[in-house]
Amino acid sequence: MRAATFVSPGSPLKLQNDLAIPKPDAHQVLLHVHACGVCRTDLHIVDGELNEPKSHVVPGHEIVGTIEAIGYGVEALRIGDRVGVPWLGWTCSTCRYCRSGRENLCDRARFTGYQIDGGYAEYAVADERYCFKIPAAYADAAAAPLLCAGLIGYRALKMAGAGRRLGLYGFGAAAHIAIQVARHRGQEVFAFTKPGDGEGQAFARSLGAAWSGGSDALPPDEIDAAILFAPVGALVPAALSATVKGGTVVCAGIHMSDIPAFPYRLLWGERRLCSVANLTRSDGQEFFEMAELANVRTTVRSYALEDANAALADLRLGALQGAAVLVP
Repeated sequence: MRAATFVSPGSPLKLQNDLAIPKPDAHQVLLHVHACGVCRTDLHIVDGELNEPKSHVVPGHEIVGTIEAIGYGVEALRIGDRVGVPWLGWTCSTCRYCRSGRENLCDRARFTGYQIDGGYAEYAVADERYCFKIPAAYADAAAAPLLCAGLIGYRALKMAGAGRRLGLYGFGAAAHIAIQVARHRGQEVFAFTKPGDGEGQAFARSLGAAWSGGSDALPPDEIDAAILFAPVGALVPAALSATVKGGTVVCAGIHMSDIPAFPYRLLWGERRLCSVANLTRSDGQEFFEMAELANVRTTVRSYALEDANAALADLRLGALQGAAVLVP
């Protein structure tokens, strides 16, 4: 099979044409990959900011594909099912986090496209427990960003709460899905982009943002909660400055630049600062039901597998509206 593999930090992915098609082990399924989203986490791996990938890993954790083979013990899935595979790819099921429904915090967790070969390939294997059936309303490429941008955005929305006004910092793949869910819940959304990004601000308004502006600006009204999708630590004090007393600031990325020192008065007033880590299976089940109810639609730009490095470069430059998706 063809696949794009990670070589070393800072180096482009290597396209290989003769890798062996993997075989599913017990409780695994083999997928014929139809689409795989390109996520900022993939950039963090390629750039060496997440520094524990397996050797020559195949990146990609927003996988949509059809099951072509099943391993011993697979019960819930069948050959021919179309499923999606997210970032969280395996958990131990025995630790205190797994036993309490918080498998997203499992200390032994393994991640798709990081410790488990992912979807920048024609085939991939996945644990059946971490496969979600994809609603028929979504085409393959359109569904791919839902598997991380959508799921992490949904978990961040849950942690941010149901306050009337919500701020989204960084208006990329995750935010363009989260805003649709937030609007469905009746929230007013303020979108913050890179200063001067008129196109991004117009894109946010087209999806229902009541206001959009640069991340260096204050919104017209105080917000009840903020979600930081941009991995920029300097946005933490900016978001706290825009948030009401008792409000929440959620950091939704797996990696972020250092948070600068800021005066305690920005946090005082029972403001809360928290992070989102991975996802749970219940998040996935809830989100896909919500996505259909909210009529969530994704904006995608498709790339061929051999153009994976170009897709990553466009993501790094902020040259995308919505999400990039590889279509093998």
